[in-house]
Amino acid sequence: MIFEVWAPKATAVEIEVLGGRRPMSPRAGGWWEADVPDAVHGTRYGYVIDGDGPYPDPRSRRQPDGVFGASAVYDHDHYTWSDHAWTGRDLRGAVIYELHVGTFTGPGTFTAAIEKLQHLTDLCVDLVEIMPVAPVPGGRNWGYDGVDLYAVNETYGGPDGLKSFVDACHRAGIGVILDVVYNHLGPSGNFLRPFGPYFGGFEGSFWGEAVNLDGPGSDEVRRYFIDNAMQWLRDYHIDGLRLDAVHALHDKRATHLLAELSEEVDALACTLGRPLTLIAESDLNDPRMVRPLEAGGLGMTAQWNDDVHHALHCAVSGESHGYYADFAGLPALAKVLTSGVLHDGSYSSFRERGHGRPYTGVPGHRLVACLQNHDQIGNRPGGDRLPAAALRIGAGLLLTSPFTPMLFMGEEWAAGTPFLFFSDHVEAHLRDSEGDRREREFEGFGYAWEAPDPSDEESFLRSKLDWTELKEEEHWSMLSWYRDLVALRKALPELSDPRLDRVRVDTDPDGRWLVMWRGPYAVSANFSSRPVTVPVPVHTVLLASDAPLPSNPSTLRLAPQSLTITRTPH
Repeated sequence: MIFEVWAPKATAVEIEVLGGRRPMSPRAGGWWEADVPDAVHGTRYGYVIDGDGPYPDPRSRRQPDGVFGASAVYDHDHYTWSDHAWTGRDLRGAVIYELHVGTFTGPGTFTAAIEKLQHLTDLCVDLVEIMPVAPVPGGRNWGYDGVDLYAVNETYGGPDGLKSFVDACHRAGIGVILDVVYNHLGPSGNFLRPFGPYFGGFEGSFWGEAVNLDGPGSDEVRRYFIDNAMQWLRDYHIDGLRLDAVHALHDKRATHLLAELSEEVDALACTLGRPLTLIAESDLNDPRMVRPLEAGGLGMTAQWNDDVHHALHCAVSGESHGYYADFAGLPALAKVLTSGVLHDGSYSSFRERGHGRPYTGVPGHRLVACLQNHDQIGNRPGGDRLPAAALRIGAGLLLTSPFTPMLFMGEEWAAGTPFLFFSDHVEAHLRDSEGDRREREFEGFGYAWEAPDPSDEESFLRSKLDWTELKEEEHWSMLSWYRDLVALRKALPELSDPRLDRVRVDTDPDGRWLVMWRGPYAVSANFSSRPVTVPVPVHTVLLASDAPLPSNPSTLRLAPQSLTITRTPH
């Protein structure tokens, strides 16, 4: 077997394998190689750089003993796939379901998650988005402290476990999106630095040092991340990637990393004969992110849209602190439902400057919107979710909106469990300071920060979904509401129409009601604690969160804090 590693500054590289060390031969471009005929699937190994090490392989496909252990040879051909008939899943018209493998079920494994796929098919979910699965220190983590980016967390089931999960999802008709982190690596177990110039030498974000995308040696660093993306899509049959915090990718080269990645993923999609999706998490409000490469854009299929979340959250919760301040009031919600974003060059009070550009001509399916996600729940000190009344109205608007809707695990039954921030750092200084670091991250957000210790195992255990809640009427009723909304969205083409210029919104900020028109269908929401009358002529009531009150033919009477979907006579 041929072992290869990039170490351009090294004068000597050895591989520690099969009980001894063997010298590696230099190759062009800073690469080193060694032929080890006796190495097979499962063989442990590591690299020694100028006498230091052994270190795990930067492209390790498996870390069976964790981030501080040796790498293991992993042959992708050892897994037999059963998804040969799978033709992929397009993002257009899809409903996404985000989950964290470790807390989605009690066991917190891929195998256990497979057992819940029937729940997702009954909900008519099209794509499952799983939070990062790269190895992390300890036994629990959100996943954004990942290292050894080519490997899969062993606590979840390792590489074979991920493949089994993807295989099972495809058999169930569900595509899989994997959340990946390319803007930084975790602070513990990161051994890339001895190998080469992987980092830019400056703080790229709150979470750590920026990766080197445009400095000396950056050609191979960029290749490291692009090859990683291609591995998931090709070797793990993943259908798409969610790229974490791309605004923290510092790249001044003429061709941005995202554009380069998009081009290669498009080529791979042609080779595989199935659609491949790239979703960027970006707070730039820049439509260039989702414009095609040929139109001068970065070529992302879609991006997360925080503006829609913030406007929905303010409307259903009444909160207006921190970054929610600009989104308070129904006019803000009306604007995002018709324009895609609130900040399109307007002043952002949280940033204290103008922010964003108009998304003119961008279809709504390129904007992934949610009522809740891991950030918006987990970044609250208590990890608390929205109450049932807020969920009914918010989900009604989200699932009839022109955007690509995304649900967060447990939301569909108004789960009572929180989703807290948790980690399990091995080093004492990281473990003991995690809570303080977390508090500093959210200075200025308007929270009285009283959060459980992220390093306490109880923070992790409390975040696990309690599936027994579905035996209770209030939770089953909410699940039925979500199922009905998704089914209605899929049955009526107007409800998934992504053309923003065809969305019309009427609102009364004083009366606290809003009507979103989707062709002949009216989605009427009453956010107030008293009944209201809205000017909607009713032909048929399709779905209602509460029994509609007596009305005349030209108006609709809404119960307090309720939502009704009706068809008008014309």
